[in-house]
Amino acid sequence: MSNPSNAAPDDCCVTAPVLREPLTESAAVAMATKLKALSDPVRLRLFSAIASHAGGEACVCDVSGGVAVSQPTVSHHLKVLRDAGLLTSQRRASWVYYAVVPEALHDISALLDPTTPVTT
Repeated sequence: MSNPSNAAPDDCCVTAPVLREPLTESAAVAMATKLKALSDPVRLRLFSAIASHAGGEACVCDVSGGVAVSQPTVSHHLKVLRDAGLLTSQRRASWVYYAVVPEALHDISALLDPTTPVTT
């Protein structure tokens, strides 16, 4: 059988690596914490609501509507996202405003899309 691409037989199955380099143990632990926090559908919805909110930040009252869980449960989920390093929070009077940590979003993007440039 002929090789129409004129490539050497060993070259036909070679593909570029998906990642630039393997994750270190500490980087894998940090990334797993972020991915685990995002693996819950409620947390993923809250995270996306904050990330897509005008101004890049949202009050609890802005993101808790439409989520079929109680206010204490919303607060718990936001705490998990904050503890995972995905969100920051700032109290203003009686409201807490949340914002996505840009570096965390970039790190996840870099892991999932090898064309994203690494900055760390």
